Amino acid sequence: MQRALTSALRLTRPWRPLQACGYASHGTARDPEIQVRSLAGPDQGITEILMNRPRARNALGNVLVSELLEALAQLRADRQVRVLIFRSGVKGVFCAAAFPTPTIAAMDGFALGGGLELALACDLRVAASSAVMGLIETTRGLLPGAGGTQRLPRCLGVALAKELIFTGRRLSGAQAQALGLVNHSVAQNEEGNAAYHRARELAQEILPQASIAVRLGKVAIDRGMEVDIASGMAIEGMCYAQNIPTRDRLEGMAAFREKRPPRFVGE
Repeated sequence: MQRALTSALRLTRPWRPLQACGYASHGTARDPEIQVRSLAGPDQGITEILMNRPRARNALGNVLVSELLEALAQLRADRQVRVLIFRSGVKGVFCAAAFPTPTIAAMDGFALGGGLELALACDLRVAASSAVMGLIETTRGLLPGAGGTQRLPRCLGVALAKELIFTGRRLSGAQAQALGLVNHSVAQNEEGNAAYHRARELAQEILPQASIAVRLGKVAIDRGMEVDIASGMAIEGMCYAQNIPTRDRLEGMAAFREKRPPRFVGE
């Protein structure tokens, strides 16, 4: 189930349950465990996915995973989605996936086991300094799934990844940043959502850039890391060639010559 998930957030608009987005309904009256919100105004292009399974502390149950897969499938086809932020609706807990645009995990609380594995599936990770994370499966007689044994070595190197997996050690957000496991660590605020706010700032830095170039850059990095250096260079060349004829590439060059900000249109 976890493998399927990894292969397959100005706040002026309300959270939308799956049914309101046109996703498949499970035919129950319960609150949806996955909700979606598209931001507006200067944040237009940022979409948030809220994980809200408080009784189970966002554990990866069948319903949450099913709804998340449905949400990702729908959003994948939406060209208006420029950055995707994963966040938790359960205070003090984070749990979160291959996606064409940049993805950011906002880790404001616990991210243990599957929660960290799914955060590792995101492109970027922001954690509150007080957050607690770790691949703790060996303390339960298990081993990490959802690609954890593959992604952690790419973040930290093989020896350190083995140490953390073998020991099941828990790290604070500050410790995780020092090791390179997260991009940013921030002091937690009274509302318990400091990592979310830093994640949104990071998303705002991505928004003005040429969306096609960003997407192709993600492809070049992700696919290139899976192969040898020569094949990786070939993948980079193909991505570069796809970007050359785009209107945004021409606009970027023109803006540079004319010493003005570029006006990218996503074409």
